Amino acid sequence: MILNLESVPHFYKNYVKQIEETDLIQALRISGHRMLELVHFIKEEKSDFRYAEEKWSIRELLCHVIDAERIFAYRALRFARNDKTSLPGFDENDYALQANASGRSLKKIADEIAHLRQSTIDLFESFTPEMLMRKGTASNNELSVIALGFIIAGHETHHRKILMERYLSAK
Repeated sequence: MILNLESVPHFYKNYVKQIEETDLIQALRISGHRMLELVHFIKEEKSDFRYAEEKWSIRELLCHVIDAERIFAYRALRFARNDKTSLPGFDENDYALQANASGRSLKKIADEIAHLRQSTIDLFESFTPEMLMRKGTASNNELSVIALGFIIAGHETHHRKILMERYLSAK
């Protein structure tokens, strides 16, 4: 099933545009695999690195990706079940402060990323084509279930690229 980019709210379009795959499950598998490859490459002693003052550490960034995936998947579940309740947004910076990122090893975070992505794939594989097209409102934006799946993959891809460009290429 192909996603119509016009149906994706402006704020999320840059995430979705980063995904080349047209099959959602394949997109989730590939983005997850690429992120895990990168995380396994990072040395534990670099995990608290910040490329600039006031920016997240590597561990904080990874925990943000985990939190966002959980929230987007929850939204997809609610909408797939035809729940019409408008869902609130979340403040990613407040969440990052409370994620206990510095108390977790990169290995533990990587394990969590892998388990979460498999759970996300299982969730989206359980949806019928009709469920994938259902819509709901979150953060004052109308979103379809399928769009949320591509947002998950695109959001992770966005942050993987930031990790490579700003964190791991720094001297």
